[in-house]
Amino acid sequence: MTEHAAGSRPPAIDSSRPHPARRYNYWLGGKDHFAADRESGDQIAAVMPSIRTAALENRAFLGRAAGHIARQGVRQFLDIGTGIPAPGNTHEIVQAVDPQARIVYADNDPLVLTHARALMAGTPGTIAYLDADLRDPASILDHPDLHKLLDLSEPVGLLLIAVLHFVRDDEDADGVVAQLLDRLPAGSWVAASHATWEHTPEHVVAELQKSNRDGRFVPRDGHRFADLFAGRIEIVEPGVVSVADWHNDNPARAAAADVMCNALVGRKP
Repeated sequence: MTEHAAGSRPPAIDSSRPHPARRYNYWLGGKDHFAADRESGDQIAAVMPSIRTAALENRAFLGRAAGHIARQGVRQFLDIGTGIPAPGNTHEIVQAVDPQARIVYADNDPLVLTHARALMAGTPGTIAYLDADLRDPASILDHPDLHKLLDLSEPVGLLLIAVLHFVRDDEDADGVVAQLLDRLPAGSWVAASHATWEHTPEHVVAELQKSNRDGRFVPRDGHRFADLFAGRIEIVEPGVVSVADWHNDNPARAAAADVMCNALVGRKP
């Protein structure tokens, strides 16, 4: 793993406020979270009891999508909003296809950085981690540690798993996606998932909004989700579907109404 800038200290971890990466870890059954994350997670679970199933289905989609892209011949990946390391990390998936596949992770939670250094193992020289924020794509794409590992003149697999719904419209969500994809060459792939309330009863949405007073969480329906990528990628079959339905042959997979998260995978022509 790449280290923080020489001579600098990682930013302080604020355990008093919930963070999406730590809350997600809590729902996945991990142990890397604080009381504020558990309280927030339990509040959401009280309204949406299937939230843990949703987190697991989203994680499973990451595995299927990353594996699919690797099997198309892509050997370098940029995973933004990676979250706290857990079984089924991107590098484990794609290095099972090719042990020399290279992966750069980016996240804005200092706790993720701490655990990434300690827990992310892979073939030496193939994994790096950036302490960076999706809302500032240049801070990721221009980072020297990214360029030590990835060649942006060759196809890249861009992973935006359960992260775009934390970019508000007034933070230019469309522009963020555009900046990322415009810097990647033809033949690159993207896999993304995005929360939606299009299948959720109004009374449940009203309760969920109580935990979203700052508007940080922005669910978008499938059409708006696809619009973020319009004109920049060709979405492959089966199109925009629930994360539970994307290339999933398990007849016991969760219903779209329980998962409340759409998925897409596409290729930049």
